[in-house]
Amino acid sequence: MSSSVIDTLQKFQSELLEQAEGVGALKFGAFTLKSGRISPYFFNAGLMSTGKILNTIANAYAAAIVAALESPKNPLPPFDVIFGPAYKGISLAACTALVLSAKYDRSYGFAYDRKEAKDHGEGGKLVGVPVNGKKVLILDDVMTAGTAVRLAIESIQAAGGDVVGVVQLLDREEVGKDGESTVDEIEGLLGGKGRVQSVLKMRDLMRWLADNGQKERLDAMEEYRNQYGRKE
Repeated sequence: MSSSVIDTLQKFQSELLEQAEGVGALKFGAFTLKSGRISPYFFNAGLMSTGKILNTIANAYAAAIVAALESPKNPLPPFDVIFGPAYKGISLAACTALVLSAKYDRSYGFAYDRKEAKDHGEGGKLVGVPVNGKKVLILDDVMTAGTAVRLAIESIQAAGGDVVGVVQLLDREEVGKDGESTVDEIEGLLGGKGRVQSVLKMRDLMRWLADNGQKERLDAMEEYRNQYGRKE
């Protein structure tokens, strides 16, 4: 295993991976992605839908956010509002805001969008604390092409907000056909390195497999990473 994947996992990362596999959100095998690539693993955050695992996810997001804010190298910029793109991101952002307040004494506004603008009542597409004039952090599950994040950035900017960063649940650490990754593209949109953070990276998943003696799965992951992985 390469030296880039030998870091020790945090407790919340191990717990998250164990629970994700337990509910079938993390699977190993051969999965055809939208890109046409055959991936040795598949992650579906939509299946992580119990109170127990949502608590684990929210605590993992909160820990990752605090660590990123305090990082000595390319820290996440300060923000005012946590934004969850519809629909998966809504519960993630709400629960993470709650944990950040209760556990870390860091209080942030919470907002999300609708798939379609509401034409009655308060109207509009965004719900929650107003983002106008605020610095906003977007939470996402897994960015493939980054479509949901790009749409969220457009909506927030249209409402007068300033998107300063994105935290995703899992970074697949892959490059596209042009050799650039979605993370690189989004960081370019937002102003540079450190603007996209993650709770888990593919290398963390590999570390977890190594710790649990899953050599066959680890070998498949290593082969895939050598072929499509982002070079740093």
